[in-house]
Amino acid sequence: MAQYLCLPNFFLLHLLILATLISKPILADPVRYDVTQFGADKTGSYGSTKAFRTTWKVACQSTKPAEFYVPEGVFLVGYLLFEGPCKSFMSFTNSGTIKAPLNYSNPTVIGAWIKFHSVFGMSFTGGIIDGSGGRLWACKSNKSDCPLGSTSVQFSHCSKITTKRLTAINSQIFHFAIHASEDIKMHATVIKAPENSPNTDGIHIQQSKGIEIIGASIQTGDDCISMGVGSSNIYIENVHCGPGHGISIGSLANRAIEEGVSNVTVKEVEFTGSTNGFRIKSWARKSNGFVRNVLFENAIMNDVRNPITIDQNYCPSGNNCPTEGSGIKINGVTYNHIRGTSTTRVAVNLNCSPTNPCRGITLTNIDLTYSKSQPALSYCKNAHGVTSGKANPPSCLAS
Repeated sequence: MAQYLCLPNFFLLHLLILATLISKPILADPVRYDVTQFGADKTGSYGSTKAFRTTWKVACQSTKPAEFYVPEGVFLVGYLLFEGPCKSFMSFTNSGTIKAPLNYSNPTVIGAWIKFHSVFGMSFTGGIIDGSGGRLWACKSNKSDCPLGSTSVQFSHCSKITTKRLTAINSQIFHFAIHASEDIKMHATVIKAPENSPNTDGIHIQQSKGIEIIGASIQTGDDCISMGVGSSNIYIENVHCGPGHGISIGSLANRAIEEGVSNVTVKEVEFTGSTNGFRIKSWARKSNGFVRNVLFENAIMNDVRNPITIDQNYCPSGNNCPTEGSGIKINGVTYNHIRGTSTTRVAVNLNCSPTNPCRGITLTNIDLTYSKSQPALSYCKNAHGVTSGKANPPSCLAS
């Protein structure tokens, strides 16, 4: 009798579970569009540019979730514009190597070798992106009339994009650029270029917000990560940088009117043999720009030339340098738990603007030693803030 009375409750429970399952949409697997089905050559013997463009056009028009698929192999492609918006969520899966041609002429229209424009909702997973930058670098080292070169991958006016396990090598200039975009997440990224390759930034962010970079190994000839004007709500964690020029904000004060940089968090970073660690740089020009609410936290410096630096007299060429005093207002920058070794004696160098001194600088638990067994030093000019915890080298901040 007891068993019979429990049966309705038993069936009711299962009906409730079934109803719950039915009420949730079941996401179908995306429809795969393989570039080889549209004529791409996976041996790298001839170009596959047209096949890639056609594959994207068809996939982007799919009303069902679509997968742009690059199988194993080497695919030689020229300039690619992947234009949105697409009709459904896009997956871009690269299981091979996408390789740029050896010539290095500048793009005339799209501004990058591979450009995603107005794409809203996409995952980009795996594979190698080879920018074939060697010939252009050689030209730049021997001549002055070389083309600027192309960024390897640019996200422009995009949102809700996640990249995973991408490897970018030997870009002509920037490996990745994020421009005028939001809600971009880059996870488990590997970037490699020779230490002497010019302007080969790893990831450059500009006029973008809500950017997340977690888990990256970057070896390059310029900034590992750079944040230009209009960068806000940036979160960077678990990055290995070096060789390279460090993680930078700037350069700023390129124009009299420009957007500022704000709400930046960079944590759990290891620098090895880089020219800089954490750097903020601006030209000594008038500008309405600013840097505020920045946290650099938990970093290890392994033989870094300039572990902590603010340079408001930035002028890398040393020629015709502006002397107006930087208009960039730097306020609310915190350095917390930074330790390791510096290859120059001045391990903390805060060279701020005479017309707009740095304010609200916080140094907490800094332990940096000079690698030649002499005491490390700090240098401060027009820099105001507070120090707490360990202070090696001794702080020079004005109150």
